[in-house]
Amino acid sequence: MQFVDYVKIYVKAGDGGRGCISFRREKYVPRGGPDGGDGGKGGDVIIQASCELHTLLDHKYKKTYKAQKGQHGKGSNMKGRDGEDLIIKVPVGTVVKDAETEEIIADLDEEGKQVVVAKGGRGGFGNAHFATPTNQAPRYAQPGEKGEERWIILELKLLADVGLIGLPNAGKSTLISVISSARPKIADYPFTTLNPVLGVVKYGEYQSFVVADIPGLIEGAHQGAGLGHQFLRHVERTSLLLHLVDVSDFLESDPVEDFEKIQKELELYNPALTKKPFAVVGTKIDIAYKAERFDRLKEYCEKKGIDFFPVSAVKKEGIDNLLKYLSERLKR
Repeated sequence: MQFVDYVKIYVKAGDGGRGCISFRREKYVPRGGPDGGDGGKGGDVIIQASCELHTLLDHKYKKTYKAQKGQHGKGSNMKGRDGEDLIIKVPVGTVVKDAETEEIIADLDEEGKQVVVAKGGRGGFGNAHFATPTNQAPRYAQPGEKGEERWIILELKLLADVGLIGLPNAGKSTLISVISSARPKIADYPFTTLNPVLGVVKYGEYQSFVVADIPGLIEGAHQGAGLGHQFLRHVERTSLLLHLVDVSDFLESDPVEDFEKIQKELELYNPALTKKPFAVVGTKIDIAYKAERFDRLKEYCEKKGIDFFPVSAVKKEGIDNLLKYLSERLKR
């Protein structure tokens, strides 16, 4: 299934029905009065969060949503039927924004949470509504009001306890495949993960937490470079970040610089992200024979007081220590 986390749609609430102009015409009633009924209210457009959905794919192809119009009033004081509300379901974690102003309308972060994004128009009054002692036969009624319409943006931010971040090929996909049942694509070239991947990690008898594998970030990601900031939004929901840094001998780059590049991108995208609890994971220690890059990163973390965990996902070295740390940290 294609993962879609950003769409722009047009919503139109139902118009209100017009009021009716009518007069009683009954046998043996010599002075029948006005009996035109009111029009019905137009339906609202409602966005509702649902755990049954995990992507905005349905809204990628259907861009227009219109609620039902209210029916017109009728004689004999018959009110027009109200239009039905249109409920648009989205995944839990969806942020609803006004497309023109980019103002956040609602953050639907709980199952069943909903927001009215377009209100239906009020039905017009029929002529019976305007009858008075001095105007006993009004020959006018109101038209229904127009329903609201607007363009809105739906932006999905995944809900996860732990977010795995790092440069491409840092070992995020391999790690999540080892600690959970998630099966992301794993290969020896950059950007094998094109969509965020969620995995549920069970630790101990009753404990579990959700980990998100965020696609590889590169320098300039906050401006759209590489896979861009389209996936940085998913980092905002996480409680704890794990910075994965490749310490193997196959790379020549400075591991500290690799870590600081990602930190810089987080700060430029949203300074609040750098205030999130985080730890550093040195990956691929099974092929860090010289240990020069490994020692460099370890010394840096010790000097800065950063929690550091060396692991080999392939050989499952250091995995239990990492999971124990995550479990205890999330409790706090």
